[in-house]
Amino acid sequence: MGSIERDTRVDLDVIIIGAGISGINAGYRVQTELPGYQYTILEARGAIGGTWDLFRYPGIRSDSDLHTFGFPWRPWSKANSIADGPSIRKYIRESAEVNGIDRKIRFQNKLLSADWSTSTQRWTLLVNADGEKTHLSARFVIFSTGYYDYNTPLKASIPGIDNFQGETIHPQFWPKDYDYTGKKMIIIGSGATAITLLPNLAEKAAHVTVLQRSPSYIMAIPAVDPTANFIRKWLPTWFAHTIVRWKFLILPFIFFKFCRAFPNAARKVIQDNTKKQLGNCNVPLDPNFKPSYNPWEQRLCVCPDGDFFKALHRGNADMVTDTIKTVTANGIQTDSGKSIDADVIITATGLKMQLAGGSKITVDSKPIDVSTKYVWKGVMLQDVPNAAIVVGYTNASWTLGADATARLVCRLLKKMDQGREGVVVATLDPRLKLNPSPMVNLSSTYIEKAKGEMPKSGDVAPWKPRSNYLTDYWVAGYGNLTNGLKFSKILKKVN
Repeated sequence: MGSIERDTRVDLDVIIIGAGISGINAGYRVQTELPGYQYTILEARGAIGGTWDLFRYPGIRSDSDLHTFGFPWRPWSKANSIADGPSIRKYIRESAEVNGIDRKIRFQNKLLSADWSTSTQRWTLLVNADGEKTHLSARFVIFSTGYYDYNTPLKASIPGIDNFQGETIHPQFWPKDYDYTGKKMIIIGSGATAITLLPNLAEKAAHVTVLQRSPSYIMAIPAVDPTANFIRKWLPTWFAHTIVRWKFLILPFIFFKFCRAFPNAARKVIQDNTKKQLGNCNVPLDPNFKPSYNPWEQRLCVCPDGDFFKALHRGNADMVTDTIKTVTANGIQTDSGKSIDADVIITATGLKMQLAGGSKITVDSKPIDVSTKYVWKGVMLQDVPNAAIVVGYTNASWTLGADATARLVCRLLKKMDQGREGVVVATLDPRLKLNPSPMVNLSSTYIEKAKGEMPKSGDVAPWKPRSNYLTDYWVAGYGNLTNGLKFSKILKKVN
């Protein structure tokens, strides 16, 4: 049976797509800064949390500190800086409940398409509401759907993978209650997911091998920051939260800038940290921890209290840096001639990037190809009226970028209300010649593969990619709101 379609139109000021950390934050900003606005949040799944509700692989955790990854309006109060998935999921859910945001969410409501009408100055959204197609309309839409496909993993080219007689698992779809006790496991990949999986799987598996084509930079950091604990002990709670948050804002930012400005020195700092963690481990530094790229050209991996390196000392975990010749019935044969036996192969090879949750976006019934569009201040797609996309940072906590977007959108809507404007659209001056660059400025494989599907940044303001939170925080509160934007007055109602 096909789904039923009914015309149950509801007109709102703002519709937010997605009830993950970005969507909940956008909801908070709308209801506090625009208290007269009517809004709702559409969530395709049945729970709050987005990524943190979807991903359930062993050891799932944040790869950035919770002091900046957490909401600025509800600071992370626990001692640990790096938190596991269940703790983050609980934190997001409680934050929504405390502020009444959960009551604004429509669960099992998947956005299918969004069409802007110039004649009505409204978006019309076609939504699959638990099997029934319905329509909603709004003045403004905020796409807080993240940047990857929830339903389809990135297809990795692994020669002979169909030969394998064991189990193949993608971390994005980890089987519920899967028992891997006593199994021989291979993790294909070298990113944050692989670094997280190894120490957790090694606790019960017979043997775990990380098989990587090319290494990543990995740094051990304290799970609990002693300075933050000292600050909390002696200062009032609100003041301590502020100082700790700014510490975790500034120090990683300085380190990132140091890595980009002095890559050789940064490489030495990271590899000295790695040598110390490896100690007398039988996994050598070269080639397993010597990437061919400079620090922060791809995302830097962190492991709390060096748990990744501790796992390598256990004796049932190792690393192999090599390319795959073929997958056999019982494991993997590498190009150097090494044979690795396995009962389970885990393909931690990245995410399939996708914008707006895969929904179809049209303007006056004409489809929008997002890959041909530039992004205004990292927030608005060129030629797409009254809509914002929420994309966080690759070199800092995601929520920082999400909040900068939400604050900028609220300020923009206030300006429109004051000027009785009904439409705002990011418009590229035809005389302006931009040199395109990726919206996400990293060289990771899954990002490279998505170049033809994601929007672009330029080399001239306001089309430049986002650089850092401190700049974007200022822009959100005080930056220019006319350069690159075109406004139109509210249409007069005809009786």
